[in-house]
Amino acid sequence: MELSNINEIEKATRKAQRELFRFGIPLLFIIGVMFYTWAQGGGSFLLIMAAMIGGYMALNIGANDVANNVGPAVGSKALTMGGALVIAAICEAAGALIAGGDVVQTIRGGIISQDAVANADTFVWLMMGALLAGAIWLNIATAVGAPVSTTHSIVGGVLGAGIAAGGWDVANWERMGQIAASWVISPLMGGIVAAAFLYLIKRRITYRGDMMAAARTTVPLLVAFMAWAFTTYLMLKGVSALIKVSFLSAALTGSVVALVVFLLVRPRVDRQSRDLLAEGATDKGRVNTMFTVPLIFAAALLSFAHGANDVANAVGPLAAIADVLGSGGSVSKSAAIPLWVLMVGAIGIAIGLALFGPKLIRTVGSEITELDQMRAYCIAMAATITVIIASQMGLPVSSTHIAVGGVFGVGFLREYLKSNHARMVDEILSHHPPADQAAIEAYLLRFDKAPVREKGSMLETLKQEAKARANPELFSSKERKGLRKVYRGELVKRSQFLKIAAAWVITVPASALLGALFYYAIRGAMLP
Repeated sequence: MELSNINEIEKATRKAQRELFRFGIPLLFIIGVMFYTWAQGGGSFLLIMAAMIGGYMALNIGANDVANNVGPAVGSKALTMGGALVIAAICEAAGALIAGGDVVQTIRGGIISQDAVANADTFVWLMMGALLAGAIWLNIATAVGAPVSTTHSIVGGVLGAGIAAGGWDVANWERMGQIAASWVISPLMGGIVAAAFLYLIKRRITYRGDMMAAARTTVPLLVAFMAWAFTTYLMLKGVSALIKVSFLSAALTGSVVALVVFLLVRPRVDRQSRDLLAEGATDKGRVNTMFTVPLIFAAALLSFAHGANDVANAVGPLAAIADVLGSGGSVSKSAAIPLWVLMVGAIGIAIGLALFGPKLIRTVGSEITELDQMRAYCIAMAATITVIIASQMGLPVSSTHIAVGGVFGVGFLREYLKSNHARMVDEILSHHPPADQAAIEAYLLRFDKAPVREKGSMLETLKQEAKARANPELFSSKERKGLRKVYRGELVKRSQFLKIAAAWVITVPASALLGALFYYAIRGAMLP
């Protein structure tokens, strides 16, 4: 056998070993959950099965949903993949254990009528079917590289299993209408907020002649506002699980933290900008560097808040099943989450993230549109500001849809700005004397450095001058149309846009269908 063939066999073997490891660790985790639950629950078969399914759900939440928190930071190179996995795993687990919540609603968000599942056996079968449906749908979405909402996945599972158990009339269709509306509301709000922040940064920093002077003034304010947003967000979404927090108290706490951060960041930004200037870095590169540390904190805080809120998607139905089985068969409207159940969710999310998370992290961070630190900052701000606004307005939104919508918003704004700039350059070329190439280049250089307001007046003046000297346009109307088509380059991958949008739309129906099928399968297996 030739040496090259041996090398190929060794490469294939190493790849197979890695895949075996990636699937072996989750299998060991689920087996561990089985034995741990047996020890905790006195050997109840239904509880052991529910715990294993809950562990499987937690693995899939880690693989799919956490990517939205760290993907932009990794895509912008503010964090390495390894660093992001470590930070997210620790913060997700900490959020789940520290602020995971003491109580979970057994009928998720009022999706189905409580009266439809008053029978304990029916309730347990329903919750197991819903949990398994949500987990499998998340697994499918992760396999195809589509970030989807875990909340919508479990809601769809509960809806489908509930309809299978009690008929169409048991569903709360008004609530489902609100969830369907969030498919549009969440990404639109996230995209608009992210695009607005990016445009603000461009107007206040990157479109200025002295970019570094503008950055020294604006970046501390942006970082301070980020501190306010994240503190308020954590107070409302994390601390509120431990103590009752009003929006006013959360906002005031955020303001104090923002002031402290501003006073700390301002001298650091000033010093950093001058140090980078001495190193000869480009202006935009230096400004991007100033957002690196805030993005690392953003990834950590978003992961903590996600662990505190979304752990219930993995272990909420498990806690409800444990409550029913432990109370002798009575179905209550809410159930306390035992510590061992939270442990299953926290560890499962961390393992799923470490082993399967990189695929979705790369999708969110680099496979939709190109991100740098400034753009990643805008997406992180969209994730927090949108949730704060929506929670105060009572709008149902998905954190996954918001974050991914922010990525699309940033990309589509860049496309628009690029196309608009190309159009203005086209105007300059078409109204400038074609023979004087040096004058054209000098004018374009001055045009690029001019503030936004001056650009319009420069174009208008150029048109008037060209008209006064009866200067014909450099390009014909047909040629200019062709050039504009060339300039309209796509900075957002349409294939990813269509794939993710389709996955969002079918998440609830797909998980509902799976929930109904699994309910019938479990019911059929359990009936004598």
